[in-house]
Amino acid sequence: MTSSGTNPRHASAETLAPAWELLVPAAAASARGRGRALRSALRDAVRSGRLAASTRLPSSRELAADLGVSRGLVTEAYEQLTAEGYLRSGRGAGTWVSDGVRAAERSARDRAPRARGVRYDFRPGTPDLSLFPRGAWSAAQRTVSGRLPHDALGYPDPRGLPELREALAGLLARRRGVVADPERVVVCSGVAQATTLLGFVLRDGGAASVGVEDPGSPEHAALFAATGLSTVPLPLDEDGLAPGPLERSGVRAVVTTPAHQFPTGIAYSARRRGELLDWARRTDGVIMEDDYDGDFRYDREPVGALQGLDPERVVYTGSVSKSLAPGLRLGWLVAPAALTERIVARKRTMDLGNPVLDQAVLADFVVRGGYDRQLRRCQRAYRERRDAMAAALDEHFPGTAVSGIAAGLHVIARLPARYGPEDVFLARAASAGIALRPLRDCGTAGSEDGSLPLVLGYAHLAPASIARGAAALAAAVRPGGRPGPGPVDPGPADPPGRDDGRRSPGVGAPAAAER
Repeated sequence: MTSSGTNPRHASAETLAPAWELLVPAAAASARGRGRALRSALRDAVRSGRLAASTRLPSSRELAADLGVSRGLVTEAYEQLTAEGYLRSGRGAGTWVSDGVRAAERSARDRAPRARGVRYDFRPGTPDLSLFPRGAWSAAQRTVSGRLPHDALGYPDPRGLPELREALAGLLARRRGVVADPERVVVCSGVAQATTLLGFVLRDGGAASVGVEDPGSPEHAALFAATGLSTVPLPLDEDGLAPGPLERSGVRAVVTTPAHQFPTGIAYSARRRGELLDWARRTDGVIMEDDYDGDFRYDREPVGALQGLDPERVVYTGSVSKSLAPGLRLGWLVAPAALTERIVARKRTMDLGNPVLDQAVLADFVVRGGYDRQLRRCQRAYRERRDAMAAALDEHFPGTAVSGIAAGLHVIARLPARYGPEDVFLARAASAGIALRPLRDCGTAGSEDGSLPLVLGYAHLAPASIARGAAALAAAVRPGGRPGPGPVDPGPADPPGRDDGRRSPGVGAPAAAER
């Protein structure tokens, strides 16, 4: 290996040809930065695998001569990389690439769950991401960045910025009837983190299990399992969580979706709300209220939060994932007084608090009225899509019973038994590129009357896409009807789904409600 490009001086230098191209720019760097550039180039060559393990490097004298740099520069680079573990050397044995270095990945993989190759995605859980108010949000970012004091960029209060907690307390009291002391509001990375925070606190207090609705969100079991708690499925009746099985279960904590039960769509009756709170008071129990889409009601004002009836027994949780976008990872937890400090202590050790700038932007957005305007905009769009879904089912699947349409971003559609059996129906839909979520994925047993119950999301699809998708589904599930996949129709935003690891035939299945 010589600077003149003639044959290398010894056979091992042949293996250095890939590295030669990397080292030449380093040698040409400015005198002040040449040593750093050489070390970086050698380190990158080892990491990338261009210098393989057990490759012998030329002597410092040879490499210095070939590169036209001082021998001391090369010696220093060898010594530094040997200290870091990239190279190994021994007296009289030369310098070699270490066997313990694993070549780095050359590219980053995107593991965000998305509905790739799906023509029509009717799975629930995703809002229309094209409705995100980019202009108003950017304006709030500029305003906040200009006025935020320097010391606000330090480690934040783990509960969240005071201005955001105050803004959320006012918002939740006004829109959801929540009794929200800003000192008991904790800003979280969505309801998923709120759930795990509560899970850790319950486990630390001696709990072993938590009751969950059946049917209900498939995510609750996995989230509580991550905190060391098991979950106990508890059945529903027409009023909400059935009190008898709850009493017999022996649990002292339960997760509910009383404003708009997921996935059935029922709102807990006033009587059942009272019975649930009586159970909590009698057993010293805790109720977690997951208000995942409580702002979206189409027939009347939204049903108020359960928490407002007894703030000391109910942990209230929510997020902006349906109203703005799940990618913001912003949510909240309103804690009872007895649990507040333990939840805050766990939040501090978990992440030291949420990003300050994002919190400040959301606070500004709420205070200046942008959040209310966004909710009204979404309300109008989602009502139109709900109507389009009902009309499409009536046209293409006559006899379908549709429920849960008064609120939320999905419906329950019970297709007549003639479209079954369910496994065949789902397989035909999947082969046509149509993604569906059967109700059984939410934990409940199959229907007793032979109908095909589906949980159909509509918020992320334009009305025209809903109509085309329903027509394509009807064609696919007719006897002998198995059309091949056509172009993907992503609706208005080509929305991502969520993947909880459960699958219907042929398609990935995102979780029903973002956490």
